[in-house]
Amino acid sequence: MNPDLLILLALLSPFVGALGCFATLTRPRIAAGIALASVALSLAAGIGLVAACAGGSVHAVHAGGWSAPFGIVLVADLFSALMLAVCQLVTLAALATGIAVLPERWRRRHFLPLVLTLSTATCGAFLTGDLFNLYVWFEVLLLSSFALMAILRGDAGRSGAWRYVLLNLVSSMLFLGAAGLIYGKTGSLNFADLHLRFANASDPVLVESSTVLLFGSFAIKSALLPFAFWLPASYPHLPPAVAALFAGLLTKVGLYAMFRVFGMVFASESFPHRDLLLILAVATMVGGVLGAVSQGGMRGILSFHIISQVGYMAVALALFTPLAIAAGIFYLVHHIVVKANLYLVTGLVERHSGSSELENTGGLMRSAPWMAALFAVPALSLAGIPPLSGFFAKFMLLRASIETGGFWVTVAIVGVGLLTVFSMLKIWSAAFWSAPKTAEAKQKPSPTAVAASVVLAVVTLGLGLGAGSLFGLAETAASGLLEPQAYLDAVLGSGNPPAPTITAKP
Repeated sequence: MNPDLLILLALLSPFVGALGCFATLTRPRIAAGIALASVALSLAAGIGLVAACAGGSVHAVHAGGWSAPFGIVLVADLFSALMLAVCQLVTLAALATGIAVLPERWRRRHFLPLVLTLSTATCGAFLTGDLFNLYVWFEVLLLSSFALMAILRGDAGRSGAWRYVLLNLVSSMLFLGAAGLIYGKTGSLNFADLHLRFANASDPVLVESSTVLLFGSFAIKSALLPFAFWLPASYPHLPPAVAALFAGLLTKVGLYAMFRVFGMVFASESFPHRDLLLILAVATMVGGVLGAVSQGGMRGILSFHIISQVGYMAVALALFTPLAIAAGIFYLVHHIVVKANLYLVTGLVERHSGSSELENTGGLMRSAPWMAALFAVPALSLAGIPPLSGFFAKFMLLRASIETGGFWVTVAIVGVGLLTVFSMLKIWSAAFWSAPKTAEAKQKPSPTAVAASVVLAVVTLGLGLGAGSLFGLAETAASGLLEPQAYLDAVLGSGNPPAPTITAKP
């Protein structure tokens, strides 16, 4: 299929599906079929875009025939295509699980349309070619997630939801302020045009004064310390199917934006605030894993591990070498699948044992060995055990840190990796290897939920066994960020003229 049509299909399928679900709310089976079909179509389009962009080509759709930088443009390069495909895969798995196991009150509160709106916003954020529309898609994504958070009950759930809402509203204000400053300085918000304009900036303060606001916004959205406390306050209260969706998408969209903006738009040999990002990233790795080992429940451990793993990916960007950027992209793809699956397995544990608190569950290795296997695959991958994908992601990042001479970064990567192994062993020992706390299963597992977890486990194994091919794609995607001539040609036309020099006004 024509790549331009694939771009439109990837974006419009979940949007049309959301409208269809609204129209069929009184017919839940039809609504569920529409939701699953629309996300599956978007996933197929994403896989098609990966194939179309695998050689480094970039494809752009100019809305209304308006040429960039004046019109809205949707752009698919290998980086955005990879992110779109893997996020739609996770969305499909979480959606299928949610349809099968979520209580009735979640379905009454427009669960399906909200998830599809969230999916649409995620696709839009990956495909947009300008800063303002990235802000718009972020707001659509956040509104959808706010509405899902609002379904939470209890004081702890509502408190976590409010922290989530307030901190992300601050992030949105910073983002909008940064976009206004950048437009005032350049007269443009198009990524390709801004790359050329800021490459010719005569005063670095003109870049840094704008990007510091973007940096703060993306740090909140990505859950970098010290801005990450909204995540462990809110995620443990979500049903595992919804938490899997949030874990796979929300912070990863923030990281994608950080890679796109600081890796391509403002990039030269480095980018503003690189040293600050490196410090925050290492602090996030260490703080997140220490929070994880202190928790007594699977949900809490996994929530803090999201923060810790965000630190790994942010380190990759801060090191800012071709190898490090490729390792970061590899890590993003690996982590989206693994973390979502760990939450889905947590849901299976809760149905079987009645709880995912480590003191209330046990003996699963004997009573449900298949569940132990489903947990072991993503857990060992997260811990970085070969030959799973987590090992190769951490190994490439370790190589990049050694090549840059960052000894303290290397020590942090190794130390945090060992603590990650410890926290996964903590879950394994308490939930799977210890004596059972209950005589029999509380609830039978949902076949749909089991199938979704199996699919993600198989994908995890495939990412590890096919790590060479995936890393080759990650290297191509990283090259497209650091040397974006193909992106510039697709958006602005071949032989694009140099942008005017930005100078400070008296």
